[in-house]
Amino acid sequence: MKTKANAYAVILAGGNGERLWPMSTPERPKQFVEIFGGKPLIRHAVDRLQGLIPVERTLVITAERLVEMTRKALPTVPAENVFGEPCRRDTAAAVAVACGIAKRLGGPDAVACILTADQLMDPPDKFRRALSDAITAAEKSDAIVTMGIEPTYPATGFGYIEAGEPVDFGTKTAFSRVKRFVEKPDARTAEEYIATGRFSWNAGMFIWKVSAMEAEFAAWAPDIAQVVDKVAESKNVAETLKREYPPLRAISVDYAVMEKSKRILVAKSEFRWDDVGSWLSMPNHFSRDDDGNTRLGKTAVLGTSGSVVVSDDGHLVAVAGLSDVVVVHTQDATLVCSKERAADLKALVKAL
Repeated sequence: MKTKANAYAVILAGGNGERLWPMSTPERPKQFVEIFGGKPLIRHAVDRLQGLIPVERTLVITAERLVEMTRKALPTVPAENVFGEPCRRDTAAAVAVACGIAKRLGGPDAVACILTADQLMDPPDKFRRALSDAITAAEKSDAIVTMGIEPTYPATGFGYIEAGEPVDFGTKTAFSRVKRFVEKPDARTAEEYIATGRFSWNAGMFIWKVSAMEAEFAAWAPDIAQVVDKVAESKNVAETLKREYPPLRAISVDYAVMEKSKRILVAKSEFRWDDVGSWLSMPNHFSRDDDGNTRLGKTAVLGTSGSVVVSDDGHLVAVAGLSDVVVVHTQDATLVCSKERAADLKALVKAL
């Protein structure tokens, strides 16, 4: 696999990761969690690009307050490649900034690969192959390419993509035109989608030529489109963001562009994917004991089954006589909840 000459990886790393609280906090969000392989999730995001997109063309967009922490977590990425948002404006604004930076560095034909900082893909070589083929498709077609993940269960927390007619680019990865995006269906609808074999999960990864994405922003979100050229022509990106970012409306790129665009392709991905969106993801990455418990750190259980028990600071966490619970202890806080309510952590954190 050859390095892509004019492709830029843009890693979006501005989220708060509330669903992995208390290990993930607004001060140290999910992308800095190190329990997976002993390094931060954001470093996994950079490392799996090795051999395809060099660190010199890897860009990170994060919250302004997290810039220095991000630079420390990514010692191989040039410090000037980490950019801070002065305020949160969701993903459409961040994507427009990413396009502006890629255009500034590589011109309108540069390919921007919008990737995430807090997901796991395995094995990395299959991810790189799919991404390389997606870059080829974007170069040849002027389309917006998204990565579709094969569903493994009827998830209600993910968006879905319905594939239409196939498009052949002579690559190992199969591509299809996108018929529609659907945001987070209920359980029954998700089951129906999976039964058809036409739907994949939306992993939030997009690949496109800057010129193609500029045209889509101009058509569907012209108020945000203006940021692309302002960033591309800027002598100081940080100062430009401080001036131009706050007035922008907060909207996701899915709602602003993807659900409206008619030039989207979906790649059929063959790598395993997990957004590590909650403590319920832990059994996917760590072994279970004979009673189905996933235990990390210094823990003890008695008469306990189907639970996730984590000690993050060396203290002993002991659980007795409970089933299907999540217990997480860190230096700053302790969480005890049923697995059924683990998805509600976002609301709990906002109430703190």
